[in-house]
Amino acid sequence: MNKKLLSLFLSSILLFGLVACSSNSSTDGATSETQDTLVYGRGGDSISLDPATVTDGESYKVADNIYDTLVKFGDMDTKIHPSLASDWKVSDDGLTYTFTLREGIKFHDGTAFNADAVVYNFKRWMEPEEGQEGKFAMYRSMFGGFKGDEGHVIKEVKALDESTVQFTLNRPQAPFLKNLTMTPFAIASPEAIEKYGDKYNENPVGTGPFVFSEWQRNDKIVLKKNEDYWMDGYPKLETVIFRSIPENSARLNALKTGEIDMMDGVSPSDVAGIEETPDLKTFTRPSMNIGYLGLNVTRGPLKNKDVRKALNHAVDKQAIIDAFYEGQAEPAKNPIPPSIQGYNDEIEAYPFDLEKAKSLLEKSGYPDGFDMELWAMPVSRPYMPNGQKVAEAIQSTFKEIGVNATIKSYEWATYVEKVIGGEADSFLLGWTVQNGDADNLLYTLLDKTNIGSSNSARYESEEFHKLLVEAKSTVDPEKRNELYNQALKVFHEDVPWIPLVHATPVVAGKKNIEGFNPHPNSSVLLAKVEFK
Repeated sequence: MNKKLLSLFLSSILLFGLVACSSNSSTDGATSETQDTLVYGRGGDSISLDPATVTDGESYKVADNIYDTLVKFGDMDTKIHPSLASDWKVSDDGLTYTFTLREGIKFHDGTAFNADAVVYNFKRWMEPEEGQEGKFAMYRSMFGGFKGDEGHVIKEVKALDESTVQFTLNRPQAPFLKNLTMTPFAIASPEAIEKYGDKYNENPVGTGPFVFSEWQRNDKIVLKKNEDYWMDGYPKLETVIFRSIPENSARLNALKTGEIDMMDGVSPSDVAGIEETPDLKTFTRPSMNIGYLGLNVTRGPLKNKDVRKALNHAVDKQAIIDAFYEGQAEPAKNPIPPSIQGYNDEIEAYPFDLEKAKSLLEKSGYPDGFDMELWAMPVSRPYMPNGQKVAEAIQSTFKEIGVNATIKSYEWATYVEKVIGGEADSFLLGWTVQNGDADNLLYTLLDKTNIGSSNSARYESEEFHKLLVEAKSTVDPEKRNELYNQALKVFHEDVPWIPLVHATPVVAGKKNIEGFNPHPNSSVLLAKVEFK
């Protein structure tokens, strides 16, 4: 009897040891019920890990996990929730915002998060050093310029005490709180910014759920758990690895073989197959985006508005959706999606009409067409899973009206830099509305003050500008909607873009992943993610 008990006891110890060993699995892609490392596959690398200096989603999706903002959206909505600020008060005239900050929070370098740190960050953005204004294009866009500029919204940011910071505005700004949820306005460690200088973009230090560990360009970014994160019980994971795998098919294969655990940029044609795979599942984001072909209005024939209208008539949007989106998109006629307040449903889309396109070209002095470049994104984006294929489809219909479009592309960071620099005739890009407000897209991408930064079409309209500026400071929702309705009419007449699609992006992952919320603004928040 004693021998039997001893045998059972030893067997139990052996079994416990095996279970304990398996619970420590943290390989780059190994699937285990107790896995604590998540590998996220994406189409391109980040440009910078200083989110204040960039406008691209690949940079933001990593930064979202390193930093926190003063306020944030809910897991799946655009309602304002506390974050680094636990509470706030707004004056009756809408000009003073007073934030109470959480106490005891530290940056990843051990320095204290406090009101002085908030002031430092905003001072850095609103008072850039001479010649450095271009670094903070998103700040300029969302807050009407820099300190001293006529349109600048923020008059002053000051620390009332260690845990209280006050913003005083020059005029009311309707989306002010929503703007503060945006990744470019996450709070960074002042000491780290001073320490690393121009290299801070490669050495990010925030208060977020994960701490930056390693960056191998065009390969992977490694983040480690913030053991002192201020949200109790989070993050769940020990390690997050962002892998850059440009080809959609290669990324999907890596998911199927266990090399990665999640992926974005899922080709719509692959969704059904993923959902039929027993150990995989999909996460669908509500659409809040636009994929478009930008037309540089300062280059060659594209200076002519009728030429731009002709090109609009020469794009078969429904055929593109049928061929490359599997129905998971709708044709776009406005630059903002239907889910955004201010959308103008009365505008009639330019129909696919090659004869009308030819007529407009002849009217413009180009009866035989012309030559141009059409730049295709090298990475999969939420609004465009395959830029090369979409470019080829547009190239084909352009050819039918005599427009010979040569397709060009570059590595992602170079592509963005050159497009912003005005080197492209036409270019495929897109945008996800980050703060749920029309201002974030229309002013950022199309206002004249952002030429040379985020206004890559180099579109300039005084009428459009005045409508956007008035809408920024108008608190009445109905009046704001009417102003945006008017602005969209101006856009439709001037056609600096060909709006293509509003897509429904899909993220795929292992079946046992829990806690991932596919927010409409395309953020990739991993603090609550775990393997069950």
